[in-house]
Amino acid sequence: MQNQRLSPQIPSSTWSRPIGLGWENPYTVRYASNLDDGPWHGMPLGGFGAGCIGRSHRGDFNLWHIDAGEHVFQPIPACQFSVFEQSGDQTQAYALCTAAPEDGSLGSWRWYPGNRGVESGEWGVGEEDAEMQDTQHSDSTQNSKLKTQNSLRTGEYHALYPRSWFVYENVFQSSLICEQFSPIVPDNYQETSYPVAVFQWTAHNPTDKPITLSIMFTWQNMVGWFTNALKSSEIKIRDDGSPVYEYQPRLGESKGHFNSLIGDEQRIGIVMGKESGEDAPHPTPHTPQPSEGDGQWSIATFLNPNLCEVFYHTRWNPTGDGVDLWQSFAVDGSLPDIDDETIAAAGEQIAGAIAVRFTLKPGQTRQIPFVLSWDFPVMEFAQGVEYFRRYTDFFGRNGQNAWSIARTALKHFRTWQEKIQTWQQPILNREDLPDWFKMALFNELYNLTDGGTLWSAADERDPVGQFAVLECIDYRWYESLDVRLYGSFALLMLFPKLEKAVLRSFARAIPTQDDRTRIIGYYYTLGADSHTAIRKVAGATPHDLGAPNEHVWEKTNYTSYQDCNLWKDLPCDFVLQVYRDYLLTGATDGEFLAECWDAIVQTLTYLKTFDLDHDGIPENSGAPDQTFDDWKLQGVSAYCGGLWIAALEAAIAIGRVLEGEGGSGKGEGEGGSQEPELILHPSSFILQCQSWLSQARSIYQEKLWNGQYYRIDSGSGSDVVMADQLCGQFYARLLKLPDIVPFDCAETALHTVYDTCFVKFNEYLASGALKAQTFTSVQEARAAEEAGKAEEAGKAEGRGQRAESGGDGEAGDSIHNSKFKIQNSSTPHTPHPTPHTPIGAANGVKPDGSPENPNATHPLEVWTGINFGLAAFLVQMGMRDEAMQITEAVVRQIYEQGLQFRTPEAITAGGTFRACHYLRATAIWAIYQMLSMEELDGTVRNRTGE
Repeated sequence: MQNQRLSPQIPSSTWSRPIGLGWENPYTVRYASNLDDGPWHGMPLGGFGAGCIGRSHRGDFNLWHIDAGEHVFQPIPACQFSVFEQSGDQTQAYALCTAAPEDGSLGSWRWYPGNRGVESGEWGVGEEDAEMQDTQHSDSTQNSKLKTQNSLRTGEYHALYPRSWFVYENVFQSSLICEQFSPIVPDNYQETSYPVAVFQWTAHNPTDKPITLSIMFTWQNMVGWFTNALKSSEIKIRDDGSPVYEYQPRLGESKGHFNSLIGDEQRIGIVMGKESGEDAPHPTPHTPQPSEGDGQWSIATFLNPNLCEVFYHTRWNPTGDGVDLWQSFAVDGSLPDIDDETIAAAGEQIAGAIAVRFTLKPGQTRQIPFVLSWDFPVMEFAQGVEYFRRYTDFFGRNGQNAWSIARTALKHFRTWQEKIQTWQQPILNREDLPDWFKMALFNELYNLTDGGTLWSAADERDPVGQFAVLECIDYRWYESLDVRLYGSFALLMLFPKLEKAVLRSFARAIPTQDDRTRIIGYYYTLGADSHTAIRKVAGATPHDLGAPNEHVWEKTNYTSYQDCNLWKDLPCDFVLQVYRDYLLTGATDGEFLAECWDAIVQTLTYLKTFDLDHDGIPENSGAPDQTFDDWKLQGVSAYCGGLWIAALEAAIAIGRVLEGEGGSGKGEGEGGSQEPELILHPSSFILQCQSWLSQARSIYQEKLWNGQYYRIDSGSGSDVVMADQLCGQFYARLLKLPDIVPFDCAETALHTVYDTCFVKFNEYLASGALKAQTFTSVQEARAAEEAGKAEEAGKAEGRGQRAESGGDGEAGDSIHNSKFKIQNSSTPHTPHPTPHTPIGAANGVKPDGSPENPNATHPLEVWTGINFGLAAFLVQMGMRDEAMQITEAVVRQIYEQGLQFRTPEAITAGGTFRACHYLRATAIWAIYQMLSMEELDGTVRNRTGE
């Protein structure tokens, strides 16, 4: 059999893995109560806010984010493609998933053989154009490919969001590629919202004989499955201190389902619905407004009697052995053409199927498109709190439009392909960017579809609707502001109207008050007495825009892990993002600044009340009160203090823009009563900010600079080098504001961070000196951390002078005798690290790369988004090589260790992760932003920041 490369050409920079090949030792979750679905994740399909579906490189459809903000991970075996092939007298048929159903269903089907063998290499970067790889990529990193030993290679999966491909090899006589995508197009606020997936099959006959093929698409009717059966679920505190609620989807509840054949002269499809009542067994456009979960699925393809035959079966049993389809399909690729709209009884499940059969002459190539669409127009949060999805602005809101969406896709999918390629190609053509970076840059966009994404219908106030992405599945609240300080660059660069819509929601929330009290979960994890706090103080910037079980955009500050009213970074994060979004979208949207101005004044004035010693900088309280919310900072901190100075400069810049446009239209002293007095007029607030700055700058430098780096804070006495100590400086230079620290100091500090948190930390890991943390709960981790702190305090003098190898053994011996277990990093569970596999930069370690406390949580974690943010800063400061080293280390951990398309917040030296599907990791686009600015300017800004 020949295996010629087919059209479409697959880019060389995809994430690539043999079909069905697993992992010998993937990352596992750090805490047992957190989400870990395993490594079988593939690129998601579906528009923003429309609900999405994931299909792994096994070929199974297994991720279902159909209900807004909710997560279901479970293969549905009847949702599948299958292929029949006949060449001469030889026939074969396979369902194209390498794993047969675990429940024993569809036993008559033959499942595709997966690649066998043990992985021995690295991720592939697109094997379809070896000559291009040989000429364009000279180093071993860029040429790395996944290899198998003693294996049969049956195909390759490739992903470059929003496109992915299955390439089937060495099983069929024909060459087959399935390209799958949804119409995600930058700055497009219509098609990007569509609930649709396109599967374009390309079949080629490389032999000298005719080949007959039949491609079958089967789908189960799942209408009504993805909605919470517990409408008023109780909110509880999980063992890690996070608020959680129970989600119980209605999987398998199929009573009332029916499937209908539909079509016209050019198209054929099956629409899957559910009866809406005794008087309306078949829903019509006049059906009353649907509820959440009401709607339709549809599968469709083209009709072309001159080129192919189309067969169908609208009602087969997906829970049986599947013989009602396979009996005919496996013989000749046909289906019995059954159109049966009988409504499913209680306990019965039904599915539909469409098959396209055609014959290829020797050397002939043909393309066959299939479309999957769905129409579930209503998002419900708390019971009765409902919004329509954005796509309903274009297809109606009655839940009866799946066929219309499918028809639209069949008409326009080629145009969508061209638009996606036009967007991606200039980046893919950049010779200065390695393939692994291009691969991760696009694939990390998955979260904009997968992240429980909400996108509401437009109205007069919100002309493109409201938008939101979860912090992650474990921390199920939206648009955490401290996280999106890093993770929102992609949205800003690609969909700026949605980015501004998010910040408008924060601006509306800042003045609000919510007096309900909650238990603060952090103290629960310590086993301390209950601490309570009111939910939202007027003037405080909310941490988030709410959760799916309440009222997103209206009931904010959902998280109760910490009292976020006390956080010292959130107000600054808001101001910096507002000015960033204004400046980097052309600096013309004064209306956006005016809408946010009152909130800017109110929240900075509120934050200044935490400046208890009146030195111009709000102090950290000694409790974790910033994005590193397990990390206690005391007094003036490098992280929050720098953000404060940068935010004041941004507020001054915003005020000057508004002065030039006639001000905010409000007089002094309106709208608040906090101390110091609230001043809304731009000119007056500029003077106020300048007054605060005159104090803050000198205090920041005086208290924190030690000649090599900025101390983590002024009150703890810690000598830890914090990786993200100068986030404020990064933002100041990004926004062309005055530097918050002298350039020479910033440069020296950044070299220290790179050398300490990345180079020396990974050398320390490679030495085996650090014991891997294997705590199964946050309580165990907290107890270990506190024990480490106590030992540190008790042996401060001796430990302060200890050698790198000696002190950690003492700590390990002491901790090993307590109730939790410490496991050496060389155990079989822990393949990381080796001298050749750095895992990224730690959040904070001592100057020699060793831990201050070997049982600390946040300091010793490698945060993917923080690493990408640090890399962006390195690029900004002219340290591009160092930036790419850190970025590559993190990318390799994600894409070589089974974390693809579920990128976590944190990874550890013990081969564990925390908080998958995390928003902050999209910060890789901040690196691209800086690279693009560098390319545009021709050079890094000079030493004065001009």
